[in-house]
Amino acid sequence: MEKSMSEAFGFTPENVKSYSPLALAYIGDSVHTLYIRTRIMAAGDKKVNELHKICSRFVKAKAQSDAIHALLPILTEEEEAVYKRGRNAKSYTTAKNADVTTYRHATGFEALIGYLYLCKNNEQLNFLLDRSYEIIKTEEK
Repeated sequence: MEKSMSEAFGFTPENVKSYSPLALAYIGDSVHTLYIRTRIMAAGDKKVNELHKICSRFVKAKAQSDAIHALLPILTEEEEAVYKRGRNAKSYTTAKNADVTTYRHATGFEALIGYLYLCKNNEQLNFLLDRSYEIIKTEEK
């Protein structure tokens, strides 16, 4: 059986808990973007510029903030704690097109995604990514 990327690099649920929430958000941003890009590609071949425009609607801070607010009631206590750590982390960057509060909620969402990915909790990760996609898609209409 092949190892996942997180396993190949030695991540365990125990050591992932020691990572800063901004580090978790850093990897979570990539995981979320890869998920969205893959899902959009699965819908059919499009020009790259069109793919980028569609993807941008799903990965912007406002969309992630909306998604996490809708997901909060179904998160476990542990997942909510990871989200809150990410949301409350002191970040020295800001989003270009979002206010500070929205950006912080999005950072919490990304931290949660990164945490689930590195902990290899693939079932919950896929569930939350699927739900967030549907939430954001609905919000866009």
